[in-house]
Amino acid sequence: MLIPKIIRSLAAVFALAAFSAHAALSEDKPLRVGVTAGPHAQVFEAVKKIAARDGLKIDIIEFSDYVQPNAALAAGDLDLNSYQHQPYLDSAVKDRGYKLVSVARTILFPIGLYSRKIKSLDQIPEGARLAMPNDPTNGGRVLLLLEAKGLIKLKPNAGLKATPIDVVENPKKLKFIELDAAQLPRALDDADVAAINTNFAIQAGLMPARDAIAMESLQSPYANIIVVRAEDKDSPVIKKLIKAFQNDEIKAFIKKEFKDSIFPVW
Repeated sequence: MLIPKIIRSLAAVFALAAFSAHAALSEDKPLRVGVTAGPHAQVFEAVKKIAARDGLKIDIIEFSDYVQPNAALAAGDLDLNSYQHQPYLDSAVKDRGYKLVSVARTILFPIGLYSRKIKSLDQIPEGARLAMPNDPTNGGRVLLLLEAKGLIKLKPNAGLKATPIDVVENPKKLKFIELDAAQLPRALDDADVAAINTNFAIQAGLMPARDAIAMESLQSPYANIIVVRAEDKDSPVIKKLIKAFQNDEIKAFIKKEFKDSIFPVW
C-alpha cells in the first residue's frame, strides 16, 4: 500500500534529520552557547578567543532570564549553556523532564556574610539579628554556610532547601530576618549581619574576598556549570570547549576583571 510506504519514508527522513542534527555537533559549525548577560557573557567572550586558537568557533547567545537557556538547549537551538548552578539544573530537569547534564564546573558567585558592626564570626553576639534571603534556594545556601561555620545545626535531611524551621541547634540564638535578596545590602544598617549574594554585594560596593566576614567554600554545590544535552556529554567538541574554558588564562582574566568577587572553581 502507498500510505505505509509514505509513512516509512517519512520516518526514515525524520530519523536521518535527527541523526544529522546530532552529528552536526562538530568543529565544522560554531558551537551555540547560551549565557546570561554580565559575567557569564564576559567570561565566554574570553573563552571564545582561546577556543579560536584551537580551531573551535563559538557563537554566544545572551538571554535576559533563567528559563529560556535550558528550554533552548533542550529544543536543540543551543549546543550548551553556561549560567546556572547544579541545584537549579536539577530543579529544571525534575520539573520539565529535560535530558540535560552538567559536564564541567566554571565560576562561583559566593554568598557571603557582611556586617557594619562586627569584624569576625566570633564577635557575633547572642541574639544577633541575621538578615537572609527569603527564597528557598538562597535561604538554604545561607543556612548551609552558617552550619559549615559552626553557628547552627540543621536537621540531617534538611538538604539544599533548608529553611529556618530546619534549625535544630542555635547556640547564639540568632534571629533570622527573611527579606528579598535585593534588599539585603540595605539591611546592613539595622541587622547585625546580612547574608548577601555576590551580584547584590557588588552593586553595594562590597567585595566578598575583602569585606565578607565569611563566605561559601569554593567547593559549594552552587558553583556554576556548563550544561549540554545528555547525548552530547562525551562529544570531543564539548571536551575541547571545556579545555578552552578551564585554563590559567581564563583564571587570570577572572581575577583581573572581577577582583576576587567571582571565583574559578575547577
